[in-house]
Parts: sequence; C-alpha cells; structure tokens
Amino acid sequence: MKHITCIEDLRQLHKRKVPKAFFDYADRGSYSEDTLRANHDDLQQIKFRQRVLVDVSKRDLSTTILGEAAALPLILAPVGLLGMQHGDGEIYACRAAQAAGIPFTQSTMSICSIEDIAAAVDKPFWFQLYVMKDRGFIKSLIERAIAAKCSALVLTVDLQVIGQRHQDIKNGMTVPPEWSLSKLFDFASKPAWVSGVLRGKRRTFGNLVGHLKGTEDITALSTWINSQFDTSLNWKDVEWIRSIWPGKLVLKGILDVEDAEEAAKSGAQALVVSNHGGRQLDGAPSSIEVLPEIVDAVGSKMEILFDGGIRSGQDVMRALALGAKSCMIGRAYAYGLGAAGQAGVAKAIETIAKELTTTMGLCGVNTIAEIDDHVLAI
Repeated sequence: MKHITCIEDLRQLHKRKVPKAFFDYADRGSYSEDTLRANHDDLQQIKFRQRVLVDVSKRDLSTTILGEAAALPLILAPVGLLGMQHGDGEIYACRAAQAAGIPFTQSTMSICSIEDIAAAVDKPFWFQLYVMKDRGFIKSLIERAIAAKCSALVLTVDLQVIGQRHQDIKNGMTVPPEWSLSKLFDFASKPAWVSGVLRGKRRTFGNLVGHLKGTEDITALSTWINSQFDTSLNWKDVEWIRSIWPGKLVLKGILDVEDAEEAAKSGAQALVVSNHGGRQLDGAPSSIEVLPEIVDAVGSKMEILFDGGIRSGQDVMRALALGAKSCMIGRAYAYGLGAAGQAGVAKAIETIAKELTTTMGLCGVNTIAEIDDHVLAI
C-alpha cells in the first residue's frame, strides 16, 4: 500500500487481481459511456483559485452528514456485488468506513445480507433500497433494515428501467453466470481472489436468498429479479416507504430541478445528485453540471449530497464548492476493495482525505464550512 498514491493506482491493482467480468462491472457504464466520461471530464474542467500567505495551520475535515458527526464529507455509496470484488466485501468496506468515521451504504443487491453486516460491525450503517414489484418483500426488507438499526435509508429512484451495459453482456455477467473457457482461465489465473470469495459467507444475493419463497435455487432467483424492476414506481411509493421507515430518508438519483422540488416535498431529509455513475441514461448530463441549479432550487430545504465521478479529494472540493454538503464515492472504494480488501478501502478513503486537506490548504481554507465558490477560479 505504501506505493499507492492515487485512486488510479488502486484501479490498476484491482484490474490485475479481480476477474475481468467483475472489474468491468464496477468500472464501465451504459451504452457509449458518454455520461460516464462526462462525470469525470466535467469535474476536471473546474479550476481552483490558489491563495498564498493565509494561515492554514488548523485545517479540519470534520463535518456533519444528516446530523451525525463525520470525519470528512464522504460516504461510501451503495455498490452491488461487492462480495464478488472481494470475499465478504460489504463487511470489509463497512469496517473501513466506520474506522475512518464516515457512513457506509449497503446495496439491496449485495452479496452479504443486512444481518451479516450488522453482526460483523459495531455501529449502524446506511441501507440502499430498490423498490420492486413485490411490495410485501420490500416492506419486509425495510423492516429488516429497521431491526438492524440502519441509520438511514437510501432510496434509489433512477432504476425503473435498467440501462444496458454492453460490457456486462459481453462478459456474460448474468445470474447465474454464463461460463466460457476464457472466463474459466481468467478465474484460474487469480487464485487469491477465488480463495477469498470461496471463504466468504455467500456467493449470491444475501438480502434475497432465503427470504423469498421458491427462489432458493439461483436460476429461480434470477428469474424473479428480472421480473421485479417496477416501471410503475412513482412519488406515491415514496409516501408509502416514508410511512414504514421511521428514520432518515435519502433519495438517490436526482438530476432535474423539477424532480428535486418534488423530493423536497416528500419528507426526505436529503437527496443525492446522481446519474447512477453513468450506468443508466447515457447522454444525461454529468452530475456536476446540474449540481448548482439543484442546490439553488432546494438547498435550503434539504441536504444535498453529490455522486458522480469522484476520484480525488480535489473532486470532493469541487463539489463542495458548488454547494454539495458531502460526496459519495462508489468506484473509488470498489477499486480499493478489489485491490486489497479492507486495507484497500481504507487506502482509498485516506487518499481522498489527504488530497482534500492539501487542496484546502492551497486554496486558503481551514474548515469544510468555509468551502464555497470563492475557492474556484470562476
């Protein structure tokens, strides 16, 4: 880890250590990947205003996220199949986040179950919810999150229709997986990964298997999943979820001011400006492009979180300067997990924190609260 200097280093190590199908699942986007690239490229176009001879000897990254103290303005976003990047990946990522003093968000489509993680960590974590047609199952999933004392529910609202990810199809990323000779050779060439996954608690969707009658078989489970994404999902469903969930609610996947205004009326405490990491509507604007107008519209009514293209502490600073309260990272820590398990996730968080505090110093600010558009060269 001592020679890892940036998130790209973790990405390259991840690429060498994890089978191609799972690396591509984390790394790639939908269709032509225009939005995936825009998330990164548009952030890089934002330049900083360098300041000198300012006392920056007392820099402090601490903040609050949804009213809770956090060591820095960062959240580990929900990422599906973490347990296939590294055995028991959700547990190790959660432990790394909690050791760093920031929230971890478990995906509905995780390998470890809610109960697996709750039994393995000391503090509450966030849970991300996909609403499926089987509302009885969704109600039970929310109740399980309540029982596990999850401290926030993150409702993903931009997956009613699944964007096609070409590379996943080429790689046979299905449940159950499509096997080929090249895939078997790829797996065989990564014995450490195979050993880690085989030692893990589970190798399928832990939140689903055993909780749905008739889906104990993986093929039956796959059929159920493919039938469950609900194109009828609407704002009344948010009201229904709000009636069951007693805690903090975050709506993830907002890119439009009109939708943000509806979100502000929904009873949610926060929204995440996000295009699902460029994995859904290709051709949608980058998250950073729409962030300022959403902040202007509803930033005084709810907490605005940001997701999309964060690869460095500089990117965090850019989003904070344009009005975000904190940022989510997905790929950045998934690379770390695939590269080196819990230590890799910890390295990803540490790298971003160091880059953020350095950037703050060179821009002449000491606290997160001081960061606004005055640090930008605009």
